[in-house]
This record gives sequence, structure tokens and C-alpha cells, in this order.
Amino acid sequence: MNDKPTDVRVYGWSWSSDSEPRPGVPWLGLFLLVFGGLLLLERLLPGFHLAGATFFLALGIVLLARWALDRRAIGSLYAGAIVSALAAPGVLEGLDVVRGPGLGTLSLGIAFLFIAAVRAASGAGVGWQTWVGVILAVIGGSQLADPRFGDLILPGLIVALGAVLVMRGLVRR
Repeated sequence: MNDKPTDVRVYGWSWSSDSEPRPGVPWLGLFLLVFGGLLLLERLLPGFHLAGATFFLALGIVLLARWALDRRAIGSLYAGAIVSALAAPGVLEGLDVVRGPGLGTLSLGIAFLFIAAVRAASGAGVGWQTWVGVILAVIGGSQLADPRFGDLILPGLIVALGAVLVMRGLVRR
């Protein structure tokens, strides 16, 4: 006879019952609420006719709301800020608030600056998001203000960065 103890493993799988409450916010409901509200805005304002931008703006807002309610969902912060920034120019142009070259770049710059502000407020310090945000905001803002001047910003930033690196190398010697 076998006097050795044997390990017993039990595996189970089941459907959750409807009597068990689900934790958290119903994200589909929140998305439908925001998306429906933006579609109503589209119907009430004749110049607001960009359903695609509205859909993605709603998605971005829901992702940001998810991050606001659950601060551990850092991916929702990044995705929400970037998706909202990509959709915002279409919505702003549809409402005739502002239009022009550089609006998308400016929006992305603001999104990265928002992410950087959240990082700084949480004690994480200044990260790469700050520098990307500043560069994009400066390029987009200058293109929006005057496209001729905006075309000089990126080469100017590259020259300034090169000068800083050269000066730093010379000071170390």
C-alpha cells in the first residue's frame, strides 16, 4: 500500500450570479452618457457636425473619468488625455471656435502638459512628458498664431538644443 500523502488540487469555474453586485462605475453607461450628450449637442448646434470627433472625444473623456475615479489606472490617464487631444481639434473646428494649422499639435502639447502636471502633483517629478508637452505646445501655438513663424520654431529649437549641448561640452573641459 501507498502510505505517502497525496496532494489534492481542486479547480473551479462558474458564472457570476446576478445577485452579486459589481464593484465600480458602469463604464459603458458613462460612455453612453457622454457620447449621447455630445450627439445632442451636434443636433442642437448646426455647425457641430463631426460625429467621429465626437465619438473619440467621448471616449477620451470616459478614460479620463476612469482615471479620476481610480487613480491607479495610469494607462487611462495617458490614453484619455491623448485621445481627447486628438479629437479636440475636430470638435473645436466643428463648433467654429478656432481653426488653423497647429491646432492638433497644440492640443497634444496641452495633453502632455496635463499628464506632466498630474505627475508633478503626485510627487513623481518632472518627466519626459513635460518636455514633449512644452515642445508640442510651442510649435502648435506658434503655427496657430502665425504659420510663417511656426515653421521656424522646430529648427530654432534644434539649434538651441545643439548650442546647449556644445556649451555644456565646452564647460566640462
